[in-house]
Amino acid sequence: MILHYFKRKENKDKQLAQDFYKKILYLSNSILNKNSFFKESNYNTSFEIVSIILIIYIKLNIKFNIKNHKNINEYLINNFVLDLDDSLRSKGIGDMSIGKYVKSYVKKFYFRLSKFPYETDKIDKNHFLDYFQSFELVSSEKKIEAAKVFLEVFNHLSDSYKVK
Repeated sequence: MILHYFKRKENKDKQLAQDFYKKILYLSNSILNKNSFFKESNYNTSFEIVSIILIIYIKLNIKFNIKNHKNINEYLINNFVLDLDDSLRSKGIGDMSIGKYVKSYVKKFYFRLSKFPYETDKIDKNHFLDYFQSFELVSSEKKIEAAKVFLEVFNHLSDSYKVK
C-alpha cells in the first residue's frame, strides 16, 4: 500500500535534488579547502561558494531542459534554505531571530542569481571576473585564478549534463 508513495515522481525529483545538493556541498568544501584566493575562510565565504555552485546547477538544469527541472530547482532551493537554517542554528542563532537571518541570506542568494549571466552558452572567464568584481569574495590580485577555477567547475558540470 505504501509502495506507490515511494514511486511517485515528486519523490524521485526530491531525491535527485538532494543528490545534487550533496554534490554542491562537497564541491564547495573542496574549492574552499584547496584554494587560497578567498579573502577569508568563514561562513560568508562558504555561503558565497555554495551560492555560485547552486546557481550553476540551476542554470544548467534549465539549459539542458532536465526533466522536471522546475521541481528539481525548487527542491534544490528548499534544501539550501533548510541548510541555511540548520547551519545558522548550529552557530548559536536562536529561534526568535533565525527567520531574519535566513531571510537576509536568501535575499543575497537571489541577488547573486540576478547578477549571474542569463545565457549560459557564452560563459567564459570574463563572466566570472565580472561576477567577482560585484562581491568582495576574492582578493583583487587573485580574481583571475578564482575565475579560472569556477569556469573549470562550470565546464565540468556542463560536460556532465551532456553525457546524461
